[in-house]
Formats: sequence, C-alpha cells, structure tokens
Amino acid sequence: MTTTPATIEFRTSRGHPLPLGSSPRDDGANFVLLCRHGSLVSLMIFPESGGSVPLEEIPLDPKKNRTGDHWHIRVHDLPNTFCYGWKVDGPIGAKHRFNAGRVLLDPAATMISHGATWAGSCEVDPERTNRRSLFHRTPEYDWADDAPPLTPQEDSIIYELHVRGFTCDSSSMVAKPGTFAGLVEKIPYLKWLGVTAVELLPIHEFDECDCPFTDPNTGEKLVNFWGYNSISFAAPKAAYAATASTHGQIREFRDFIKSFHRAGIEVILDVVFNHTGEGDDRGRTFHFRGLDNDLYYLMGEDGKYLNYSGCGNTVNCNHPVVRDLLMNCLRYWCGHMHVDGFRFDLASILGRDRKGNVMMEPPVIESISEDGVLANTKLIAEPWDLSAYQVGSFPFGKRWSEWNGRYRDDIRRFWRGDQGMTSALATRLCGSSDLYQWNGRQPWNSVNFITCHDGFTLYDLISYNAKHNYANGEQNRDGSNDNFSWNCGVEGETELETVRSLRQRQARNLMTTLMLSQGVPMITAGDEFLRTQQGNNNAWCQDNALSWVDWHLAEKNRDFLRFVRELIWLRRRHPVLRRSGFFQGDVHDGTGRQDVQWHGFIPEHPDFGKLSRFLACTLDGRLHDRGTGPDSDFYIAINGNHLPATVCIPASPSGQPWQQLIDTAAEAPLDFIEEGTGATVEDGEVIEMVPYSVTVLIAMPK
Repeated sequence: MTTTPATIEFRTSRGHPLPLGSSPRDDGANFVLLCRHGSLVSLMIFPESGGSVPLEEIPLDPKKNRTGDHWHIRVHDLPNTFCYGWKVDGPIGAKHRFNAGRVLLDPAATMISHGATWAGSCEVDPERTNRRSLFHRTPEYDWADDAPPLTPQEDSIIYELHVRGFTCDSSSMVAKPGTFAGLVEKIPYLKWLGVTAVELLPIHEFDECDCPFTDPNTGEKLVNFWGYNSISFAAPKAAYAATASTHGQIREFRDFIKSFHRAGIEVILDVVFNHTGEGDDRGRTFHFRGLDNDLYYLMGEDGKYLNYSGCGNTVNCNHPVVRDLLMNCLRYWCGHMHVDGFRFDLASILGRDRKGNVMMEPPVIESISEDGVLANTKLIAEPWDLSAYQVGSFPFGKRWSEWNGRYRDDIRRFWRGDQGMTSALATRLCGSSDLYQWNGRQPWNSVNFITCHDGFTLYDLISYNAKHNYANGEQNRDGSNDNFSWNCGVEGETELETVRSLRQRQARNLMTTLMLSQGVPMITAGDEFLRTQQGNNNAWCQDNALSWVDWHLAEKNRDFLRFVRELIWLRRRHPVLRRSGFFQGDVHDGTGRQDVQWHGFIPEHPDFGKLSRFLACTLDGRLHDRGTGPDSDFYIAINGNHLPATVCIPASPSGQPWQQLIDTAAEAPLDFIEEGTGATVEDGEVIEMVPYSVTVLIAMPK
C-alpha cells in the first residue's frame, strides 16, 4: 500500500461494491465510488476539521478494488468522525474533464463539511475547495411511532416556505432562527392557519456563495438565497441546522419531520435534479464533472453543455446510472428521512433523452411513478423547462400532480380585467378539466397557485405593474416580464385610501378564488398577511429583509390574515369544495339536478362572451363525491367588472335558505361571516355587487 506523507496509515481490505457512498462498519467504513472512465482512483481521508492535508491518500488497485464501474475499499480503525473525498484521473478530451489534483465530493454523501455557518467562507475560499464529504457515526435514530399523515391529495393545502427566510427575521420570535428547529417552533401557527403540508425550497447542500452579482446600491456581494443549485442530492444543508457545528443536521432534520408528523402536517421537498451547482464550462468542479462528465450531463457534439435549465448544465437524467442515483436519493429521503413528497424543479428535463429530445415515456419518470418505496408519496412536477411546456401533459400523469401555470395566469388575467377570461375562470374553478380530464386524472392533479417563490408576492401582484429588480445587480434584466399584475392605479406604496382599499379587496378576491377552486391550493409563506418584496419578482439572491418573512405584518394585516384562515378552514370543512372527481353537470338521475350550475346576472343565464367579466355558480352540496353525508350548497358570484353588478339570486339546489357568508367588498369582520349567523338572502332577491368583488352565500343542509 502506497501512501502520501501522513500522520496515520490505515489498515485496508478489498471492501464490497455496494452500496454507493460510505457505509459504517464495526471498525471503520466501506467506501464505494461509481466511475466508469477513471483510470486512477484514490480515497482521501481527512481529519474532522477537513483541510488540504489528508491523514492518508489510499490509491485503489483496479484489479483488487474494482467491480465493474464500482471502485470500493474498506478502511479499518477509523475515528467516529472524519472527512473524506476522492481523487480521480483519466483520459483527456472527448468531453472528459478529469483533474487528478482536485478532491471530489462523494455524490452519495449524506453530509458535507464546512457549511455549518451560512455564507461563512465565501471570501476565505471562493472556490469552496475545502468542502469535503463528511462521515459521522451516530446511534441509530429513534423514530418512535412516526408515520406519515397520508393526507388525501384532494384534502391537501400546501404552504410553500424557505427554511431560512421563514424564521430568520427577528420578528419570528423563535429561539433558533433560520433552521429546521426554528420551523418546529412555528408548528402552532401552521396548525392554527390550517395548512396540511409545507413545501420547502431546496434543502439539499448548495453553495450560497455562487452568486456572481453585487448590490448596485451598496456594493455588497449577493448570495444564492433560494438554493436552486445543488452540490449534493442526499445531504441536508448544514446551515439550516442549529446543531450543524456538532454535525447534527441529519438528526435535526429528522426531529423536524417527526414533529411535523405529530402535528398532522406533511413535508414536501423541492428537489433540483435538472442541473447541478457545477454550472457551465466556466463553473467549478464538485463531483460529476470530475468523475464522468459525459455520463452525468447532456452535452453537444462540440463538447459544450446543453442548457435546458437556464443554469449552465442539464443532468442526463435518463441514463441508467444517473437514473439509479436519483432513485436512490428519493428512496433515501422517503425511507430514511420520512419526507412525504417531492416537488421536482423544471421537471420536463426529467423527460429528455441523451440528445435533449423530449420523450413520450421517459424511463426516470416511469421509475419514480412505479417505485414501491415512493408509492404513497406526493409527486409534484413543475411541468416545464427552458423550452418545453407540459402543463396538463406531464408523462405518467395519473401519478403526478402539476404546478398549474395556466391556472396562475388565467386567474391573474381575469382579476386584472383582461377581456375574454370568464370562460377560462369557470374552467379553472372546476379543476382545469381541459388539462387534466384524461387518462384517469382528477382535479387534484392540478396544484393551483396564484403566487409562488418565483415571481411577485400576493401584495406585489396588486401593487406593481412592472418588476423592480435593480437590487439584483442585473440592471432589471432578470425575472419575468409577463406578470399579469395590476397596481390598482398607483405603482408601489401609496397613501391614497381608494387605491389601498381596492388592493385589499383584490387580495381577498384572489385568495377567495384560490380556496374555492377544485384542485389542490398552494399559498406562499407570508402571503396570508401580505408580505412584500417591494416589486422584486426574482429575489433569488436577496438574503435580507426583502426575502425574509416579516412577522410584524401578521399583526398589521391581522384582518386579512383572519380572512385567509377562515377561507382555509371553510375549505377543510366542506367536501363540496374539494371533490375527488370532476363536476358532471347534469347527474342523469332523473331529477334534473346538477352538481354545478352556471349563472349570470340572471339565474341560469351565464355569459361566457368576450366582454363578460361576471360569473356565478351554485354547487349542490348533496352531490359531492367524497362519500360523506350531504354538504352545504354554495352560491359564488364573481364580479371582475370595473362597474357595479346587479345580480338576481337563484334558489339553492336543496331549497334551503341562503345565508350571507363572504363579501370581499365588506370591511372586517363582515368580509367573512361565521357560518350559520349571516343574514338570510331570499331566492329571487336582487343584490348589488361593487366592482371587483366576490359574494358567497351558503345554504346549510337539512
């Protein structure tokens, strides 16, 4: 055995070719690396503190320590905690990028060193050459009686949040801000609000220091706040753990999962398998580039990276080796970390072949869809990438839900006042059957959202006509220009009471539309109390008050927060608002009953024409499909006109009297009246609706 000068010489043996990564053994660990084209492979053992000088460099013998493409070795008498990495040499050219002088991360590592402090070493080590795979032997975790809540898809209400941004601001009043433990401290709030699942922006290890831009006003270097640039698919980000300085991130993440499950709240991870933090040809090497560049990435004939992600590279997801890597990661997060689902960023990339073509039946998507371990997890696709848009047509769609970008755009356009949107509004309210009523799909395949992390917040959607991204350092070139927003008459903040009142009404309109639509609603953290990013619609690099949730707003905008909470719990109480299947219209049972009936200003006379901006419907509470007893009837009237509407009220389907429930034009607390206490509204009665408002009536079951 040949070694470099070191303080320790470890005893080794051949080891086993499975599983990939580092696996603890009684007296050390087994190490396995998949590398097809490498000719020289060495395992580097470093002290717990990392550094550039290894304790030992252990060359692997291709005849002894290689089985197929798996290089493996067992090292005995190792400490309980240490860092390690791989050096790999190989052929030059032909799309290879081997660098024998670079220590590579283990792609299967579940912990990465030197990341416990957020943005802690950007200036000290801008290339991040000090990051190592980390081995930390701990007792087996006691999951006790932890079990997934298994909330039915149609009952889900998703709350998208950023682990750091949710509690980083001092107003959060948590003891461990910006961490998984900090999220646990917010469980009472989330239960009170009524959401059933949190969807976390990326928590895989990434380098927050890879942002190349500076704030033009302060000269301060910006950071990658969102984290859509993974460098390790299986490692939780250490900086999101209060216990990371003692390598406690895995335990803290599991504690967080267990606590959320006890509260009945599911956890969905946003996974970024479409590209990595290695970037384009100018990017840094962490692992894949230095292992098998042409195997892990899509590349053109000229040796350049194909870039369907917009982030410099595209992962070769449907190569069998890469597919196995991704599947192992998903099984790890589900089986060992107990997460409840995954949202796949730019998921259309998962459907591309070796040349970048979109496939009809992509193997990796089929594998995810059919995997036994993942069978009960929620699978959510962001069904597009840089050049493909697959909303409503994502492969193996019966198993998948989709972020419904058509829903977002149509609802925004209707409330902005665009012409010809009333028919689209009706379709979106009913679960987007035009997109999902095929191949056994149902309304819950549509994840309905009006805002998400990417774009305007709800408050900014009604306060800005244009993006204001100058603080991002790209001269306002970044971020989408197609926001379908309306500032209600004034750009940005204003003291004009008429504008402020209209904005409040529009916020209530948008949230009411979302929560009364069939499908799965998703809201973004802070929207429930009108968080603002001051018109920035691409705050990926803003680790400051612009992105952090300001919890003072929960008090300042308490009336709106109450309104949103009442909407959430209304949805949870009434199965007619969260059907498992699409509306049928006439139910063909000889009674002439309809599960949904459309109206205009006059009952049974809807107007879906180009100039129409008014729509109403009744929902028959006896005809929901959830298998429980009769529900309440609902009358929903939506006036998107800039003029008042005179509306004649139809009879309720059950014949029970209507009662006032929601009026988005009313001031709190009359904007949402407790069920059963509202004033009676007679059928045939004529009411006046103010411009841009929603009225909801309820008829209690017999």
